[in-house]
Amino acid sequence: MKKLNGLSGFKAAIPIMIGYVPVAMTFGILARNNGLTYLETVSFSLILYAGASQFIGLSMIAAGAGFGEIVLATFLLNFRHFFMSASLISKLHDMSKYKGIILGFGITDEVFSVASFAGGQLSERYLFSLELFSYLSWITGTAVGFSMGSFLPKTLQIAMGIGLFALFASILVPEFKKSSRALVLSALAGGVNSVMNLLIKLPQGWSLVLTIVLVSLFGVVIYTKEEEVVYE
Repeated sequence: MKKLNGLSGFKAAIPIMIGYVPVAMTFGILARNNGLTYLETVSFSLILYAGASQFIGLSMIAAGAGFGEIVLATFLLNFRHFFMSASLISKLHDMSKYKGIILGFGITDEVFSVASFAGGQLSERYLFSLELFSYLSWITGTAVGFSMGSFLPKTLQIAMGIGLFALFASILVPEFKKSSRALVLSALAGGVNSVMNLLIKLPQGWSLVLTIVLVSLFGVVIYTKEEEVVYE
């Protein structure tokens, strides 16, 4: 099997970059509209670099959620990245733990998907190149979006906010087509979060955290039991 190099990583990153830039621009515009400074907005993408979680974190900031709520919600939403990182890093042999930490930081859903189906043997250079250019495109899009917010018409800025919902839809709709489980769990999450907010009157941040935990536990318990019955 041919070993993939850095150039292959760059070529594989191009489709991700094309998708990242407009979404990151939307994040930059929304961050500016919610009162964040240029430095805060770019740092958001530099440090967190978590796509949908950044939008959720931004909405929680706008809603006045506390620091602990935002950190915990972001941690839970991104917990899957531990498993994705472990899966890819395990394919790279004789790599130091420091390089593993660096490469682990750059793994996103899109990077994981592309690297998992790469037609060749993974290498440090391939993965580093794939992650680096994807990361830079997200940072660049964020910075450009924030700057564009200073001269774009207000109506257009508001319209670009649909990018958040489009991002979530692009994640969920394909899953709906594969299995009814995603639809059931999504509907359940919406119902639980509404109950937490409207009836129990929990702050938005904590209602989101509890919704993630409860619905995740429900999914693990119910669907694991179903699979056990099928295999029996």
